[in-house]
Amino acid sequence: MGLRRKSRELALQFLFGHDCQSRSCSPEALQAELDEFCNSFDAGQKSLPYALELIQGICKNLEQLDTLISSSSHNWRVERMALVDRNILRIATYEMLHVEDAPATVAINEALEIAKRYAEPDSSGFINGILDALQHKVGDRTK
Repeated sequence: MGLRRKSRELALQFLFGHDCQSRSCSPEALQAELDEFCNSFDAGQKSLPYALELIQGICKNLEQLDTLISSSSHNWRVERMALVDRNILRIATYEMLHVEDAPATVAINEALEIAKRYAEPDSSGFINGILDALQHKVGDRTK
């Protein structure tokens, strides 16, 4: 498994807990939660920098990401999606929009591989459909 995959999985684990507990995305609250997470879990030192970049970027752009995800999903509000699914979608959407060296096709493929490991069996199709629609809306790179 590649370093970025480990980082994405680490970010997913953090975001799942953060989302499940409805925690604040304020910089101070986020930093305290990140410190607690890193002290409590085996957050590999090599995978941690990119995971932190993802987590902080997603929290900073959460409203934008959720709006885009919602506009690309039919009859599904983001808050009604399964926690794992919506956070995988947030990671991939953030990468598609804000990570220069992560092409949309790579972000989508990684999201699907992570979904196979962490989400329900039918989640991959759901996630793929939303991310494919999103890719057509925003193109391969939007800055």
